[in-house]
Amino acid sequence: MREGWKEVQFEEIVADTQLGTTERGLNGEENSVALIKMGNLTWGGFNLRSVEKIACHHIKDSDMTLKFGDLLFNTRNSADLVGKSAVWRAQITSAAFDNNINRIRLKAVADPEFYGAFLNTGIGKKRVQSLAVGSTSVAAIYWKDIKTLRVPLPPIKEQRKIAVILRTWEEALEKLNALRAAKARQLDGLAAKLIHDDQVERLHLRGFLKEKSTRNRDEQVQRVLSVTNSAGFVLAEEQFAHRVASASLSNYKIVRRGQYAYNPSRINVGSIARLDAWDEGALSPMYVVFQVQGGLDADFFGHWLRSAEARQRIALAAQGSVRETVSFGDLGSILVPVPTIERQQAIAKGLNAAQAEISLLDDEIKAVTRQKRGLMQKLLTGEWRVEVSDDEEAAA
Repeated sequence: MREGWKEVQFEEIVADTQLGTTERGLNGEENSVALIKMGNLTWGGFNLRSVEKIACHHIKDSDMTLKFGDLLFNTRNSADLVGKSAVWRAQITSAAFDNNINRIRLKAVADPEFYGAFLNTGIGKKRVQSLAVGSTSVAAIYWKDIKTLRVPLPPIKEQRKIAVILRTWEEALEKLNALRAAKARQLDGLAAKLIHDDQVERLHLRGFLKEKSTRNRDEQVQRVLSVTNSAGFVLAEEQFAHRVASASLSNYKIVRRGQYAYNPSRINVGSIARLDAWDEGALSPMYVVFQVQGGLDADFFGHWLRSAEARQRIALAAQGSVRETVSFGDLGSILVPVPTIERQQAIAKGLNAAQAEISLLDDEIKAVTRQKRGLMQKLLTGEWRVEVSDDEEAAA
């Protein structure tokens, strides 16, 4: 430990803990409070887009109303999610928590923001997850184990200064993510306006798609596709990154740059991606591979695939199948708007520019996230020390 720092058991800095309520429901009552559940907790934050409510009388005369600075710890979840924690900053005026969450209040020697960051980052997160017991589907971390967790205890003034620094970075990321979300909504709105024109003729995709089934004969091609479901469309550059080495690769189909691929089975229905990287191509063990041709612009088609209409039509095409698969023939039966090729290219050019802005924001978010993680690791372990001014020390 660095000078002035020491390592203690977690229970030494905890003033009080409380598991949440098992109660549910409103029963028609008007007086209610928000109920924070394990699904509302993320690693170091909250997802409050969907929040359940319970009647106020369920928590009357109890200590289950959240206060600013409470540390919420997820005690039961799947093995990869159990142990999530976050600091409550009164995001909702009145809220309680359920029995899968342990509410932890710290002593005056410990800053909640500092320990909220430590428990969700690097060595702290690893120590937390090592405490989990149970199966991969249901795991638990009990207080008897949490309390023995070894945590650093810097001077409180340093804890608070570190917390302020990290919060500044977190706010910068929140602004970037909010800007990215706004840009994405604008792109969706623009695409809906430009692509889905009721006055434009709709034609079956079969006239514009050509299936490819070239077998692998090139030992240099060893990337295998992985297209997973994410709102019906996954960017190729985020998914086609898995390298394998196998004698059976000669049985795989090659996907060339600019071609599309998708898994026709139920689990990935609607996940169609275009390979936009690797000049040498990639491999597919079972996916349907095709290219766009004729009077359909490939970029225009790609933007159509991102739309809610496309996801809905692909899902409908699967409903007639026992296994809910989408064959190449099923895909070809879907109707798609087909304006003139000049109009398609003009639309695609505008949407590509908007998408490029989002991609730049994605790159910036990734870069800031990496920098923040590196900074957290050094600050939360004491590898980098912070200077505290006289005014800050007096305030602490």
